[in-house]
Amino acid sequence: MTTLEPPGTTTAAARPTRQGRTGPPGASRGRWALRDRPGVVWLGLAVLVALVHPFVPAASWLMVHLVLLGALTHSAMVWSTHFAQALLKTPTSLDERARQNARIGLLVAGQAAVLVGVPTSLWPLTVAGAVAVSSAVGWHGIQLWRRLRHALPGRFRITVRYYLAAAACVPVGATLGAWLARGLDDTTHGRVLVAHSMVMVLGWIGLTVTGTLVTLWPTMLRTRIDERAERLARQALPVLVTAVAVTGSGAALGSRVATLVGLALYAAGLGWWGRALLAPARQAPPRFFATWSVTAALAWGAVALGLVGWRVATADSWAEVADGYGVVAAVVAAGFGAQLLAGALSHLVPTVLGGGPSVVRAASAELNRGAVWRVTVVNLGLLVCLLPVPSAVRVATSTLVLVALAAFVPLLLRAVKAAVAARRALVATVAEHPVRPERVGPEPRVWSPGQLVAGVATIALALTLGVAVDPAAAGLGPASDAGGPGSVAAAGLTGAGSVTPTGETTRVRVEARDMAFSPASITVPAGNRLVIDLVNVDEGSPHDLSFGGDLRTERVMPGRSTTLDVGVVGASGQGWCTIIGHRRMGMVLDVVVEGSTAGTSTAGASSAGGAVAAEPDDGIRLGQEPDAAFRAVDAALPPLDDATVREVTLTVEEVELEVSPGIRQKRWTFNGGVPGPTLHGRVGDTFVVTLVNKGSMGHSVDFHAGERAPDEVMRTIPPGGSLTYRFTAQRAGIWMYHCSTMPMSAHIAAGMHGAVVIEPDGLPAVDRSYVLVQSEVHVDGDGSTAIKEVDADSAAADTPDAVVFNGVANQYDAAPLTARVGERVRLWVLAAGPNRGSAFHVVGGQFDTVWSEGAYVLRRGGGPLAGEGSKGSEGADGGSQVLGLAPAQGGFVEWSPTEPGSYPFVTHAMADAERGAHGILAVTR
Repeated sequence: MTTLEPPGTTTAAARPTRQGRTGPPGASRGRWALRDRPGVVWLGLAVLVALVHPFVPAASWLMVHLVLLGALTHSAMVWSTHFAQALLKTPTSLDERARQNARIGLLVAGQAAVLVGVPTSLWPLTVAGAVAVSSAVGWHGIQLWRRLRHALPGRFRITVRYYLAAAACVPVGATLGAWLARGLDDTTHGRVLVAHSMVMVLGWIGLTVTGTLVTLWPTMLRTRIDERAERLARQALPVLVTAVAVTGSGAALGSRVATLVGLALYAAGLGWWGRALLAPARQAPPRFFATWSVTAALAWGAVALGLVGWRVATADSWAEVADGYGVVAAVVAAGFGAQLLAGALSHLVPTVLGGGPSVVRAASAELNRGAVWRVTVVNLGLLVCLLPVPSAVRVATSTLVLVALAAFVPLLLRAVKAAVAARRALVATVAEHPVRPERVGPEPRVWSPGQLVAGVATIALALTLGVAVDPAAAGLGPASDAGGPGSVAAAGLTGAGSVTPTGETTRVRVEARDMAFSPASITVPAGNRLVIDLVNVDEGSPHDLSFGGDLRTERVMPGRSTTLDVGVVGASGQGWCTIIGHRRMGMVLDVVVEGSTAGTSTAGASSAGGAVAAEPDDGIRLGQEPDAAFRAVDAALPPLDDATVREVTLTVEEVELEVSPGIRQKRWTFNGGVPGPTLHGRVGDTFVVTLVNKGSMGHSVDFHAGERAPDEVMRTIPPGGSLTYRFTAQRAGIWMYHCSTMPMSAHIAAGMHGAVVIEPDGLPAVDRSYVLVQSEVHVDGDGSTAIKEVDADSAAADTPDAVVFNGVANQYDAAPLTARVGERVRLWVLAAGPNRGSAFHVVGGQFDTVWSEGAYVLRRGGGPLAGEGSKGSEGADGGSQVLGLAPAQGGFVEWSPTEPGSYPFVTHAMADAERGAHGILAVTR
C-alpha cells in the first residue's frame, strides 16, 4: 500500500543518513527560505493587523485575505508541489529549485500588490497583483501537468489532478476579485462577492485540500490509507469540479437556485470523498495538535458551507447576502483557514526538515505545546462569537481566539530551532559512535485534561468580563452610561433615565446615497439593541455614520458595507456622516425610540431643515509676520507655447498649507497647491485633463472653459479613482475650474479651484502678466497654530475667516509682486468664491484697459469696443478704477505705472480687503 511515510518510521525510503536527510528520492528536505518563510510572514502580519485594526483601513478585509490569499494560498502552491513530487517521483530537473523560486517570488509580489491595492483603492495595482497571482498559479499548474506526463504509472495520480483543477480556478476567482475592487452597486457586489469567494475557497483551496488529505490524513494519524481512498477520490473529483462551476456561475449570473444547487452538489461530493477519512480515524483517533487542528478546520469548513447556503436561501436580495458576509469570512479565515494551516504545518514542517525520528520528535514537541488549551480556546471561542452575545463579550472572546491562533507562529519558530539543535546533536553522536543505532524514547503524552479545563475556564472568564463591562447588554441591569467605545451613552440614546433591556435586537439596513441616509429615520422599541448595517451605494464618495464619541463606523468606500452595534437604546437621538459638509447636506439619521419616558436626546440634533447651525465666527488672527521659510505663491502667468493639445494631470491631495503667515489648515488641493495650476492656452486648443483622486473622500472637477455635458466628465470619483476630461476651448476668457462635489461651497473653500486663461486673438504682449485668484477661507476652530479643517458650516453661511489672493492672506504684502516704471502690467483676476465677488482695485493706479468676461469694457486708445482687432485712436481720456466681478467671473486690467513706489492692490469690498485680500505691487526704476 502506498503511503507518505509518517514521522517515526525508518523505511529504506525514509532513513536518517550522515547528512541528516530523509524521505523519498527528489523530495525537498531541510530549510528553504521561499518555501517556508512567506506563509509565516503573512500569518504574522495578520496578527499585527488584528492588534492595530482600529487604525488600519479595511482591516477586516485585510485580516481575512492575509490568511487566505497570503498564507493559505502560498502553502497550497508550495506544498502541492512537494506532494506531487513525493507521489510521482519525477526527476528534480523537471522543475528545479530556481524555477520554483521564481514562481514563488511572482506569487508573493502579486499577493503584496493585491493586499496593498484593495485597502488603498489603487485599482491598477490590484489588477496587476491579480494578474501576477494568476500567472504564478497558472505556471504552477503547467509544471504539475508536466510532472504528470513524465511520471511512471502509479497510485494516487488523482491527487495531482485535484491540484490541476484547483489551479484552473485561480484566474477566474482573481478576475472576480479585481472586479469587486473596482466598486459595484449593491446587487452586483453581492453576486460577485459570493462567486469570487466560492471559486477561491471551494475551488482553489477546497480542491487542493481534498486532494492532499486523501494521503496526508492517514499519514498524520500514523495509520494505513483506506483501500477505497483512491477510488473515492477519483469519483468525487468531477462532482466537486462541477459543483464549483455551478456555484460560481450561478452567483455571478444572479441565480440563487443555481448557487444553492452547486453548494448542495459540493456537499454531496465532500460526503462521498470524506468516507476515505473515516476508516483511518477509527483505526487511530487524532492524538496530536496537528490532527486535532485539521479536524476542527474541516468541521468549520462544513459550517461555512452551510452558512453560505443559508444566507443565499433566506436573504431578500443579493445585497442582503453580502451585508452579513463578514461572519462567513471570519469562519472561513479563522475556523477553517488558520486551523487547517496550523495543523498541516505542524505535521509537515518537522517531517520535511528531516534528520531522523529524534529530530522530528524535538520539533513536534514544540508544536504540541499547549495543544489542548489552544484547540479548546479557538473553537469554543469561535462558537461564542457566532452567538448573539453582547459586543463586550465578543471582543474579549475574539481577543483570546487571536492569542490562541497567534501562538502557532512563535511555536513554529521554536520548532525549527529545536530541530536544528537536535540534528546537530545527532550528527555529533553518529560521528562519535558510527555503528550505534539512534535511540528514541516513547512519544510524549499530548492529551491533557487540565488544559481542557483551563481552555473552558479561559472562555468562561471572557464571558464574565464581557458581562461585567456591559451588564445591560446581557439583560442584567440598566444600560451603561460610561460613554466608552460601544456604550449607549456615547450615542446620546439612553435618555435621562435607565432602560430595561428587552433582550431583543432591531437590525436595520441603512443605505448612504446622494448625501442622504435611506431610510432617514429608524424606529426602535425602548430597550432593544440596535444594530445598523451601513451600505454605501454612492458611486463617488465614501461615507460613515457617527452617533458621537467613539460610537461610529469606519469610512465605507463605494460598494462596501459595515456594521455598527449601537447597543441598547432608551431615548431618541441622531447620527450623521462626519465627512466635512455631508451633515449639512442632510446626511443625518434619526433614531426614534418607542415607549421611552426620557426626552429626546440632543446629541447630534440639527436645526430646522436638517441643516446644522453654524458655530459663532471668532475669526482667525491675521497679520502675523511670516517666518524665514515662507514662500509666496508664484503669481506669474505661465508662458504660452505653440502646442495645440495640452495635457495635464490634476491630482487631488490633502495637504497642510498656510492660509495666512503662521496659520495652517488642511487644504484640499489640485496638485498640492491653492489655487490649482493655471492652465494657459488659445482659442481652439484642446485640453486633455486627467483627474486622479488621492484624497480621502469623493471629488470631481468642472471646467468652465469647455462645453461638455456634465454627466460623465464632471462625475464624482472615489478615493483612488481617476477620469479623463477632454475639451476644446471655443472662446476667450479667464475661466474657473473647481471641484463640483457637494457641498460645493466647502470643496471650493477648502482650496479646490483654479484658473484657465484662454487669450483673446490679437492680445498684445506686455512686460508683466500676473494671475490673482480671489477666494474665501473658512477655518474650523480658532485659527491657532494647530492644523484645522475647512469649516463647511461657515462656508454655507458665508462667514469667511479670510479672503485671499492665491490661497494665502496678505502674502503679497510679505513678498510683493514686482514691475518697473513704464512697463506694461497686465493683472488677470478671477473671483473663485465660493460666495463673494471682487471689486479689484490698485491703489494709486488707473486702468487704461479693462477686459471682463470675454469682452473689452475699456480699451487703451479708445475706439469701438466691439469687433476683434479694432485699434481705436491713441490719447483717449477714459479710465477705470475697479474691475467688478461676480463670483466665478474673471477678466484682466492693464496700466503702466509712471512712478516708483508700493502700489497696494485690494478688493474694494473693504471688509474683505481687511480679511487678507490685499497685496503690493512694488514698482522700481
